[in-house]
Amino acid sequence: MKKNIRPIPKDNEIILDPFKTIMSKTDKKGIIEYANDYFMEISGYKEWELMGQPHNIIRHPDMPKVIFKLLWARINKALPIYAFVKNLAKDGSYYWVIGSFKTVKDDEGNVKTHYARRKAVPEEVKKEVNELYKVLLTLEKNSGIEASEAYLIGYLEDLNMNYDDFVHHLMRLNPRQLTDYMNSEIKDETDYTGLAAEEAIKKTVKKKRRFFW
Repeated sequence: MKKNIRPIPKDNEIILDPFKTIMSKTDKKGIIEYANDYFMEISGYKEWELMGQPHNIIRHPDMPKVIFKLLWARINKALPIYAFVKNLAKDGSYYWVIGSFKTVKDDEGNVKTHYARRKAVPEEVKKEVNELYKVLLTLEKNSGIEASEAYLIGYLEDLNMNYDDFVHHLMRLNPRQLTDYMNSEIKDETDYTGLAAEEAIKKTVKKKRRFFW
């Protein structure tokens, strides 16, 4: 495995194209075996720099560990989950995604492969999630992951939601609609350059009539 030197984070956001999808495949331990062109374009890494690396090569230090604990608990059981993640590009910039994950098991029921799809996140969602993550990260630094996990549970209970409800609530999409968004690979000749993710998605949704914003 190649030694990875972590980039120094900087306050520069890379805005994702809401019509494109970041895709990757890892083994059961999270070692990258495939990354699509958009993954490389956004992260800034070449293919040879990603292959054989742990997927946390793009983990941003602003991400609380409890989110990954929840994520791995689900995907190791081949259970569906969405996650909002702030990632770290090679040049230190950051980018927000909502990710969906699929786990493949072998004939004996052992985890074999993880697939991930990542899409753009609307600005208002980024803001709300970022504020929550700041609290969780502070708790982890001061009192450990158990404290942040307890806070997250209480936070969701206060909203009278489970984690999945919370994701759908923030995205303002029901389960079917969110699945459609995550699986979409929309081609359109219209130039959406400069539009915020939510505005571009609204226009596409209106044409496709698959889900509502």
